[in-house]
Amino acid sequence: MTRISTIKFALLMVTCLALGRPVAHGQASEVTIDLDVAKTYQTISNFAASDAWAGQFVGNWPDAKREKIADLLFSLDNNADGSPKGIGLSLWRFNIGGGSTQQGAASGIRDEWRRAESFLNNDGGYNWQNQAGQIWFLKAAKKRGVNQFLGFTNTPPVQFTSNGKAYANGGKVNIAPDKYDAFAGYLVNTIKGIEKTSNVKFNYISPINEPQWDWSDGGQEGCPYTNSEVAGLVRSISSKFNEKKIGSRILVAEAGSINYLFTKGDKAGKGNQVSDFFKAGSPNYIGNLPNVSHTIAAHSYFTTSPLASSVKARKALADTIAQVKGLNFWQSEYCILGDNGGEINGNKRDLGINAALYLASVIHTDLAVANASAWQWWTALSAYDYKDGLIYVDKNKTDGNFYSSKMLWALGNYSRFVRPGAVRVAANVSSGSINHLLVSAFKKGKALTLVIVNPSADAVTIKLNVGAAKVQFASSYLTSQNAELQAGKISGSSSVIPARSVVTITGSIKKSI
Repeated sequence: MTRISTIKFALLMVTCLALGRPVAHGQASEVTIDLDVAKTYQTISNFAASDAWAGQFVGNWPDAKREKIADLLFSLDNNADGSPKGIGLSLWRFNIGGGSTQQGAASGIRDEWRRAESFLNNDGGYNWQNQAGQIWFLKAAKKRGVNQFLGFTNTPPVQFTSNGKAYANGGKVNIAPDKYDAFAGYLVNTIKGIEKTSNVKFNYISPINEPQWDWSDGGQEGCPYTNSEVAGLVRSISSKFNEKKIGSRILVAEAGSINYLFTKGDKAGKGNQVSDFFKAGSPNYIGNLPNVSHTIAAHSYFTTSPLASSVKARKALADTIAQVKGLNFWQSEYCILGDNGGEINGNKRDLGINAALYLASVIHTDLAVANASAWQWWTALSAYDYKDGLIYVDKNKTDGNFYSSKMLWALGNYSRFVRPGAVRVAANVSSGSINHLLVSAFKKGKALTLVIVNPSADAVTIKLNVGAAKVQFASSYLTSQNAELQAGKISGSSSVIPARSVVTITGSIKKSI
C-alpha cells in the first residue's frame, strides 16, 4: 500500500476502528490491488515474541499442555484441512533474568511472576538448572524449526547493580562503569552455558531495554541508561565478545518509543539514537564495533494512535534511517497499552477479532511505512487481564488452562507466511470508492505473499493486478471472529475478503517483468 493510501485509511479509521465501532456499511465493495513485484523495499529478518514473564512457569507445566502451546507459537506444520497448526514464529526472545527471583520478597518486585531468575550465584559460580521453564521453550522452538534466537536483559545481574536490586533508584543507571566488563563477562558465560545446556546459539544479544524509562517502581526488572551509558556498556560487551570469539550480534537499544530514534524527545541525553549510535563522528558512535548489529531497535508503544499520527511518525523514522547506509529498523516489542486515543484500551483481555484487527493495523504500518525488517511481540504468554498476550494462561505455576487469542492468529497471517529473507514489494489499492484495506506484499524467490486487513463491516471483492508479471495465486488463509488461519483456495485474480478479517494470499511468480 502506498503511503498516500495508508494516510487515507488512517484518517478514516481514527473514528472507526475503535472497539465496537467498525467502518460503516456501504463503502468500497470492490477494489483493485496493483502489485509491482519488481519494486522492492526491506528484507524481512523475522517475526518474534518473548518468553517473559510466564514462560518460566508454563515451561514446567505438564507435557501435553506445554507441547500444544509450543505448537501454537512455533509450528510450521498443517492440520488435516491445510490450516496451519501454529503461527511459525521465526525468532524467539529469551529473557536473561537479573536474579530477582532468588531474592524473593526482598527483591522489592511485588509480583512473583514479574521477577526473573539468573544463572549467576552469589559466589560467582553458575547454576545451569535455573530458568528451566524458559530453557524448555528454547528447545521446543528449535525442535519446531526456529533458527533465530535472541537473549535480552532488562537489568544487569543484581550482583553487579549499584543498589543490589534488579530495578533502579530515582531513574539513574543502576550499574557503574567499573562493572561493565563484569556484565559483559556474564553475558559471555551465559551464551556459552545456554548453548551447552540446550544446544541453542543466540544469534543476538540485546543488553538494554527501554533505557528512557526510570524503572524505579519495583514493577519489574529494569535499568535506565543515557545514550553515553549505552555506548559505554556496548563497547565493553563488544570487546569481550571479540576477545572470547562470541558470534552473537549486539542489538541496540530497544528504545521505549520510536520517537526516541529520530527526535530529541523528553529525556535528556536519551533521544536521537539513530544519529547518536550510527553516524560516524558522534561521541556515542558504536556502528563500527565488532559484533554490533547494523540495526536500530525500538518499540511501537505510545505511537500507534491516531493512525494519521502513527503514519507521520513512521515516515519520519524511515526517512531518518535511510540516511544511514545499510541500517535496518526492528520493531522489537509491542502489545496494546494505554487507551490509544480512545481507539482501543489495553485493559481487559480480548480473545476476539477487535484487538486482532488493531494489532494487524500496527504490524502493517510498521512494515509498510516504517520499513521494519523485523516485527516482535512482547509476551507470548500472559496471565493477566490485559491485551498483552498471544496466548493467555491461568496464573498457576505448575498447571492450568490456556486460551489462544485472535491476536495470535492475526500475527500468524504475517509470521507463518512472510518468512526470513522475504522482500517487501509494492502493493497499492488503486481503484474503488474510499477504500479501507491495508495491503502489504512480499516475495521470496518465486513465492509471493499478500496480507490484507479488512477492518470494515462489509466484505470486499478484490481484483489483483500484477501488470506484465505472471503470477499464479493458489491459497488463502483467513483469520476472523470465527476462523483461525482457515485454509482456502483461490483461482484467477479475484477473491472476496470477508468483513472484519485478516487474509493471507499465497502464490508463485511464473514470470517477472
